[in-house]
Amino acid sequence: MYIANNTAPFDFDGWAELARSDPDAFEVKRKNILEDAIRQASPQRRQRLRCLQWQLDQIRYTSRTPLAACLRMQRLLWEKLTGEAGLLASLLGTADGMRPLRRNATILNFRRR
Repeated sequence: MYIANNTAPFDFDGWAELARSDPDAFEVKRKNILEDAIRQASPQRRQRLRCLQWQLDQIRYTSRTPLAACLRMQRLLWEKLTGEAGLLASLLGTADGMRPLRRNATILNFRRR
């Protein structure tokens, strides 16, 4: 697995060991990686990303277990993707009063010669 905009592979075992051995250092490293990723985003998206990360952090802090946090985060991200003004709607052109994408097309027949 690779981190966006980075060619170094993600070292899951290294991260897991750091979380077990030094949770404070893990948290500092996690926050630094996230902040670097947010800083690389376009200026228009940085504030939205910071708000989203704040929401995710609040879920982590207020959940009773890591599994509960994971499920709540998954639900939040799914809602952001599929909600009325979500990412999927904007990609399909239905958010913010945009015209929806055309749903019909001409099928081309490519016959072998």
